[in-house]
Amino acid sequence: MRLDYNLQLEQSQKLIMTPELQQAIKILQLSSIELEQYIQEKIESNPILEISNINSDKEINESKKEDSENFSETIDWKEYIDNLDNYSDFKAVYNKDNDFNYENFVSSETTLQEQLLLQAYITFIDKEEKEIAEYIIYNINDNGYLTMSEEEIAHELSKESDYIKDIIKIIQTFDPPGVCARDLRECLLIQLDHLGIKDNIIGTIIEKYLMELAENNFQIIAKKMGITTKKVQEISDFIKTLEPKPGRRFAPSNNNYVMIDATIQKIGKEYVVFLNDSNIPRLIIRDDYKYLINNDEDSETSKFLKDKFNSAMWLIKNIEQRRQTIYKVVDVISKKQRDFFEYGRKHLKPMTLKEVADEIDVHESTVSRATNGKYVQTPMGTFELKYFFSSGIEGINGEEIAAESIKRHIKEIISKEDVYRPLSDNKICQELLKRGIKISRRTVAKYRDDLNILSSSKRKRYK
Repeated sequence: MRLDYNLQLEQSQKLIMTPELQQAIKILQLSSIELEQYIQEKIESNPILEISNINSDKEINESKKEDSENFSETIDWKEYIDNLDNYSDFKAVYNKDNDFNYENFVSSETTLQEQLLLQAYITFIDKEEKEIAEYIIYNINDNGYLTMSEEEIAHELSKESDYIKDIIKIIQTFDPPGVCARDLRECLLIQLDHLGIKDNIIGTIIEKYLMELAENNFQIIAKKMGITTKKVQEISDFIKTLEPKPGRRFAPSNNNYVMIDATIQKIGKEYVVFLNDSNIPRLIIRDDYKYLINNDEDSETSKFLKDKFNSAMWLIKNIEQRRQTIYKVVDVISKKQRDFFEYGRKHLKPMTLKEVADEIDVHESTVSRATNGKYVQTPMGTFELKYFFSSGIEGINGEEIAAESIKRHIKEIISKEDVYRPLSDNKICQELLKRGIKISRRTVAKYRDDLNILSSSKRKRYK
């Protein structure tokens, strides 16, 4: 048997992701805060890089420096340090004369458990009852519901179920009303007791027909209870005023802040784009390393420095490229969505990534990365850049209308309907057609669901 070895040439195209290209892609999709952290990491690993202290607006810097110096002069730092103390639960508030006063102390935010424990310590005198109450309170979740049954608690603490039940009933009288319930029904019934309402009809509806109430099946409830549909609706309106999650007002407020990447501002008759990148450090190459690169004769040292220099230059270039790309994308948005900025959300025009990519001569994926997690401040509010990219439906006059704009029209139509004869999805289709928007009933239903608006049967009010 004979084996032949032949050489063959094949031509093929492959995309090679160089480290520089990978870095450019990563930097482009980073948010402003993430980019700032990324730059700090690179400065720590690359000795050639440093942050420039030169600001384009020298006068602002000098003004800030002067304000800082004046502020420092007004504070007696020795007195401040002498009076500094560490308070775990309170922080001091001083008036303009820095007068110390216990009335100026502000308490830290109280949690639900702290609120309940404080009431338990006042209510229960017996030590054993206090310990059981503590155990129960620590098993109440952030919404105010007890996560264990009486039997489970009794088993864990080796106590009688009736004894545990009595303590739970006492805790259920605590503020906020409805706390320590096992389910929604019990939570609502506890709140009725707090309000002193003894209406058996309301209690029966909560106990037996809560699901039907949620589905707005008022006629079924009315028939079974032997009352009018209007009465059921009035009871439903009242029950909606009760708190389904009594503990949430004690939940920590997690405010999500966004960093604005750009601002679209109207100046005269034009909309101008400003980039908000003042928080991003300006990088430069250190002068002493420039000298070493040019004069160092040691090949190893020279190679190391040149590698770091090339890495630094690519980083600076990629940051600038990110800046230019975001500016171009926002600039296209400011031009294409002028009616939106002038007249509101109903005038949002459909716009695709490809459309913007062709406009600024880049790939779609580049626009996608440039808009991911980036926010722009406009005369109509602050929006994520991706908000402006949506599919559209062709109107009867041939002009495309954005999906977001159609949703605004649907919301407006429903807000003006007769609550006793709400519009069906077919009727909404007809109203939209009068406005030059032709869409199917199924599309109306989809958009209505997106807006969290109930169907016409569930929106209906009874006289």
